[in-house]
Amino acid sequence: MRKPIEHSMPVLVVGGTGKTGRRVAERLVAKGIPVRIGSRSASPSFDWENEATWAKALDGVGAAYITYYPDLVVPGAAEAVDTLVKLALAKGVRRLVLLSGRGEPEAQRAEEALIASQADWTILRCSWFSQNFSENYLVDSVLAGEVILPVGDIGEPFIDADDVADAAVAALTEEGHGGQLYELTGPRLLTFAQAVGEIAAATGRDIAYTEVSYDTFEKMMIEQKLPADIVWLLKELFTVVLDGRNESLTDGVQRALGRAPKGFSDYARETAATGIWSN
Repeated sequence: MRKPIEHSMPVLVVGGTGKTGRRVAERLVAKGIPVRIGSRSASPSFDWENEATWAKALDGVGAAYITYYPDLVVPGAAEAVDTLVKLALAKGVRRLVLLSGRGEPEAQRAEEALIASQADWTILRCSWFSQNFSENYLVDSVLAGEVILPVGDIGEPFIDADDVADAAVAALTEEGHGGQLYELTGPRLLTFAQAVGEIAAATGRDIAYTEVSYDTFEKMMIEQKLPADIVWLLKELFTVVLDGRNESLTDGVQRALGRAPKGFSDYARETAATGIWSN
């Protein structure tokens, strides 16, 4: 057991309404730790596109969990994170936990900026979230009975967002995580077709997986009227990151939490029980 850290000041959770941020905030509140949500709708607000909002959001906080929207792969993200880190340090906020992306060169530039700072930093470098099938646009594909993506026979070590949140909370509330880079993966590799098969088995429904070309995928996204920045982001992730570079497992969850990561089958079974994939 690592020694807990006393928190008399709020923890800023940047992206506190997002996939991992919401979970981090909930866990901190459950521990009795005050939380400040960093989002455009919060008060004070935090907007990555409006640097003038950052200082007020950092005022009076003792630590911060940093997630970049929409993703660190976006050009300019590393510079924005660097600026935020420097501002946090200037305001006396030293404990910083960064959510990063596995196999993303731009994300690793943001990591380097944090490592080069004088912060008490922890980096969570994550693989593809299991919850992208249930808390993302892919839920509509699952409900429609066909998931169509430009990914073939490549294994992905899907990580559960709950494990990411647990690791973030540990880094924010326990000693011994400073200066640690935790590369977080699930316990096994699955292709996207196998992952969809696991969801089909958990729901008892027929759900197909279809591989298409990148150009076809882009046309489909445009036809679905997805915002242009999201179309660019998804194409970048599928063409650059999901090329096999992450086809390996790590011990990051074990190192951070002292336990094994949650498997995709458990995620699929638990999520199916909520009814979110039921027509």
